[in-house]
Amino acid sequence: MSFDPGNRLIVALDVADTAGAQALAARVGPAASWVKVGLELFIAEGPAVVAAARAAGHRVMLDLKLHDIPETVGRAMTQAARLGAELVTVHAGGGRAMLAAAVAATAGTPARVLAVTVLTSMADGDLDDIGAIGPTAALVERRARLAAAAGCHGVVASAQEARAIRALAPAGFLIVTPGIRPAGADRGDQQRVATPASARRDGADLIVVGRPIRDAADPAAAAAAIVAELEGAR
Repeated sequence: MSFDPGNRLIVALDVADTAGAQALAARVGPAASWVKVGLELFIAEGPAVVAAARAAGHRVMLDLKLHDIPETVGRAMTQAARLGAELVTVHAGGGRAMLAAAVAATAGTPARVLAVTVLTSMADGDLDDIGAIGPTAALVERRARLAAAAGCHGVVASAQEARAIRALAPAGFLIVTPGIRPAGADRGDQQRVATPASARRDGADLIVVGRPIRDAADPAAAAAAIVAELEGAR
């Protein structure tokens, strides 16, 4: 099943309720093909917010980072696929059986499973704190290999690891990169960041952008500028 990435920009609807999400999505409009519904918004509003985003013409990445026993994740993924989200995240730390259960649950649906490798807010010292074997780049690569072996459709990883993942991944394997900041933007709590152009050049298929668009005076113009940067990247 071929995948159309649209204009490759996913705008994170990092707001507290459906009204805020609809307002932000409306301000962005067609400047972005995709929106991301994350934990805060989904917990506050539930499946209705996914339906609202789709009704407004946006494709949806449902970013829940599911991480539980295989049976539970498989059942949850079945429900997520029914919502019409085209990208749904699980956490690669859940292991091969959990990842495979998530993939099996999406069979015959448009939903694609993305395995989150290592959060872009984390660096080597953070891995030490949780007992994970680093360095970060090596752990990301191991988890990307695991995700591919389990049948996942792609991974979520920082742009700093995208080139290495592209070299090891099978054809058609998606790389979605958060932690994207236009040149000069505040990195906030992100550790492993990149510009839109550098992420695309290093192999990212889609990028996730939150605060630089959400907090812009003109979100549509901010989104359009990022898309132009993506299109110009070679």
